[in-house]
Amino acid sequence: MYLRVVLSVLAGATVGLTFGQKSIAFGWTTAECGLFSSLYIQLLTTLATPLIFFAILDAFVRTHISGRQGLKMLLICCLNVTVAFAIGLAIINLWQPGLAWQELLAERSKELARSTLGHQTVNDGDMAEKAKKISLSPLEILRTYIPKSVVQPFSENTVLTVALLAILIGAAMRSLKKRTSDRELTAAIELFEHMIIATYQIVLKLLSWIIEFAPVAIFLAVASVVGATGPMVFGLVGIFLLTVVAALGLHSMGYYLLSTWIIGGKSPYLFLREGFTAIVTGFSINSSLATAPLTLEALKRLKVSDSSARLSACIGTNFNNDGITLYEAITALFIAQAAGMLLPLGQQLTILMAALAGSVGIAGIPNSGLIILTLVLKAAELPEETVQLALPIVYSIDFLNARFRSAVNVMGDMQVAILLDAGTVAKQSRFEPWELTSYRQFLSHGQLEK
Repeated sequence: MYLRVVLSVLAGATVGLTFGQKSIAFGWTTAECGLFSSLYIQLLTTLATPLIFFAILDAFVRTHISGRQGLKMLLICCLNVTVAFAIGLAIINLWQPGLAWQELLAERSKELARSTLGHQTVNDGDMAEKAKKISLSPLEILRTYIPKSVVQPFSENTVLTVALLAILIGAAMRSLKKRTSDRELTAAIELFEHMIIATYQIVLKLLSWIIEFAPVAIFLAVASVVGATGPMVFGLVGIFLLTVVAALGLHSMGYYLLSTWIIGGKSPYLFLREGFTAIVTGFSINSSLATAPLTLEALKRLKVSDSSARLSACIGTNFNNDGITLYEAITALFIAQAAGMLLPLGQQLTILMAALAGSVGIAGIPNSGLIILTLVLKAAELPEETVQLALPIVYSIDFLNARFRSAVNVMGDMQVAILLDAGTVAKQSRFEPWELTSYRQFLSHGQLEK
């Protein structure tokens, strides 16, 4: 996939530089390419909401976190994501990298709006007016996330409300199953759980088919953007990539290494030496979940107990998604800043929470960041024309950013396991993780739920 994406970016850039805004063939220009790529983005948004809903429910069905260790793991995950949010907010508000895109986005947004609205006049104050509407009071923000019907969050792709609804349903389902003595109700709940698992896999399959067409959409999008802006777009991509890498690097190479050293007693050298294979594998295959066996092997070498390793690498990976969460949040804030929106802290925190809700339960899915980003941008309430212009630039290097995210998620799984073990005596594992031939075999090994 990443090779196809690279080729698509090169081909799209070549077409854009060659033809600019001139006719390519039969009156077709690079502007029409942009319109078709926006339809692809719309399709991703449509399926991203049910993905989040069923991913969270699937986590409730498949995982059983209990007692003190489960609470400790959740507290560590909350601390991790708080640090990630602090890093993201600091970079965006102190460095203000999105300003580099501001002039280009303002001009191109007006051009795109004219073409979309039949060349109607767009006033220079339109962007400012839309920015003013974003500055809502906390009470007003809360009101917008309380739906008038169960269907509304899905029809409007309101990610926070959908995530909360899934959590409430999952909690109610687990409570009923645990306390009821009615065999008929128990059987019905088990049937409902099977339906959730099947539906989640169906949505994943649909999205996997759509993702296969990502190179085509990226080709069209890059051709459109380069055709309209020329070579300067490559400088813009570099600024965005540097912003993302700086945020992920500070969180992983700074916070993770310091916390495991100070609290867990594992030096940065030891952490990186023993975890190198798992981290590089996560980067290479773009999946923290598929890297779980190697993560477990690394944790064993680090003398982390088997129970802490399993809890973090298998169950905790659904909640400790710092790589995805930080990327989604900083991308949305970057684009909002580029659009000239001076968002108050409350609205910035709303975007951060949307990124967190969108990343729950999907850290191990390749290209999940690509899928969820559309919903996080919707939570930011960015102008439609801004999203259509900015997303193709973001998507053009997602094949690289996605690997950085996965590597950070692998490091996060290791860090959580080490902190879980802090202050406890490590127990010897009863089996060797590298003896297992697949992650599915690992999940079925022994009594994982206990």
